[in-house]
Amino acid sequence: MSLFSLVMLTLSAIIGSGWLFGAGMAAQIAGPAAVLSWILGAIVIGLIALNYIELGTMFPTSGGMSQYAAFSHGPLLGFVAGWANWLSLLTIIPIEAVAAVQYMASWPWAWANWTRGFIRQGNITNEGLIVVFLFILAFTLLNFWSVKLLTRFTSFISIFKLLIPTVTIIVLIWTGFDVHNFSQTAGFMPGGTASIFSATTAAGIIFSYNAFQTTINMGNEIEHPERNILWGIVIAFGISTVIYTLLQVAFIGAVPQGKLLQGWQGVNFQSPFADLAILLNLGWLSTLLYLDAFVSPFGTGVSFVATTSRALAAMTGTKHMPTRLGEVNRKYQTPRRAMVVNMLLGVVLVAGFRNWSALSNVISTSTLIAYLTGPVTVAALRRQAPQFARPFHLHGLRGWAPLAYVLASLAIYWAKWPTTIEVFGVIALGLVFYVYYEVRRPAGWQALRASLKGSRWLLVEMVWLTVMSLAGSHEFGGAGWLPYPLDFVFVAVGSLACYYLGVRDAYVSESFEIAEELNQRVSED
Repeated sequence: MSLFSLVMLTLSAIIGSGWLFGAGMAAQIAGPAAVLSWILGAIVIGLIALNYIELGTMFPTSGGMSQYAAFSHGPLLGFVAGWANWLSLLTIIPIEAVAAVQYMASWPWAWANWTRGFIRQGNITNEGLIVVFLFILAFTLLNFWSVKLLTRFTSFISIFKLLIPTVTIIVLIWTGFDVHNFSQTAGFMPGGTASIFSATTAAGIIFSYNAFQTTINMGNEIEHPERNILWGIVIAFGISTVIYTLLQVAFIGAVPQGKLLQGWQGVNFQSPFADLAILLNLGWLSTLLYLDAFVSPFGTGVSFVATTSRALAAMTGTKHMPTRLGEVNRKYQTPRRAMVVNMLLGVVLVAGFRNWSALSNVISTSTLIAYLTGPVTVAALRRQAPQFARPFHLHGLRGWAPLAYVLASLAIYWAKWPTTIEVFGVIALGLVFYVYYEVRRPAGWQALRASLKGSRWLLVEMVWLTVMSLAGSHEFGGAGWLPYPLDFVFVAVGSLACYYLGVRDAYVSESFEIAEELNQRVSED
């Protein structure tokens, strides 16, 4: 896969349903200050991405995000990180299908009245669930036969996905932009500063930026990974940050004054940009946006079928999941069994979480839990294996890694109680698989005890964040025992202690040998 194909694939993944819904939801939560939420989200995910760029160039392998933690802290932490990452990726497939169906349900044309039954009270109906399944099936089939078909499709569709948001920004700013929207109606920050942080997870901002890992997980399918992983992420992430921020600016400025009589919380559009275009008598733009409501989620869904199947296949490498899920079709070089399992589980997820907002919150939180392992792993490997080849060497790691870790911890806290404990519980369920397969091995219990030390820091972190989420300020769903922003200080200090515990608890396991083999390929190149 060339650098151009890689950038197009990553952009296709990043510019998905997030732009169709994120700006509208963020404006409801934070008002005009939602612009700052997009910038904050980019900073949080951008700092995390820097850690993974070093790891990705050191170990270019498919599904790498599910393996790195095992290299430094043993198989248990690797499994937990892989499980959390896989859950977040798995949820993206149905959320893109849900986004397309939600826009379909608001089609304004008389001939499309039959689509109105897809959504009821903001949730997907059983009728809509069938359409969602058809979307997920289409996503899967486009990945089923070859990587070449995937790259050709995403390279074409990414150009369209970049064009429509760009046109939307220009048209809304040119025709309906009112700068007074940023200061009137309770001012620039009607929900206070806390709403800026809350919007990063509740409005799907973290979810929208999450797709940078598409580049990391393609691994050994990339030409010159030692160079192209870095530039693929930098270029795609930079373009998407500019687009998302300008979309939020355009949305805030284009909302008619009449819609702001009840404040920004009263601006509740089912299909935000399309509904806004109709209000501004821009029928042609609304038609274009309804078309893009197919294209953008479709491109992202297709990209993440590739990423998610490789993440699941990579988890089988430590023998803690059914190994047949990791088998790659010899002819087409795709993990077909993993794709089918992900497709079926995606339908189950939609049946349980039937709207875009609920799914995006779950994705953001589980993704951030997986991301906690990145800064710890990259810092630990600097101590464990200073001799490893590092095509990208993150300068100032001693400062950047703990900062990225603390920001990821805070972003989990911003998801609010009880989302935090719900996601932690789902991740804990994965341990059943790990223990079942581990104790069946000859040295199972002994190996389990050894790997517990390498992962205790993450257990402490999740307990700490649970306590903070429960006891924290009312602004983030807590009991109010710690007022805002003092709660941020407590979260940061406790999380920083967990970070340094994690770096110290790294140990050499059998997974370290895999890391040595992968890094040797980089040295030889």
